[in-house]
Amino acid sequence: MIDSVEKEVDMLKRHLEVLQMVVEHEPIGIVKMSNQSGYAHHEVRYSLRKLEEADLIDPSQQGAVTTTQTTPFIETLGEQINDIRTRVTAMESLK
Repeated sequence: MIDSVEKEVDMLKRHLEVLQMVVEHEPIGIVKMSNQSGYAHHEVRYSLRKLEEADLIDPSQQGAVTTTQTTPFIETLGEQINDIRTRVTAMESLK
């Protein structure tokens, strides 16, 4: 059970790294992102699809670009992560 949570956290980390590359280098394409990050093209493509579904990026002819939702998401990300950290820490008492 914990293994699946760990895999989800790793995937979320990749999604956030891909988002960070878009923010810093927009517009940016899959090949450049793959080369810069070391992630396989299919991994970058999947992350881009998930980010697009969340309305955090948009595709363009030149590559991925941010949306109006990107900055608000990034501004609240730390708070969201802290909330999750608190909930996970509370689970330690279950041992």
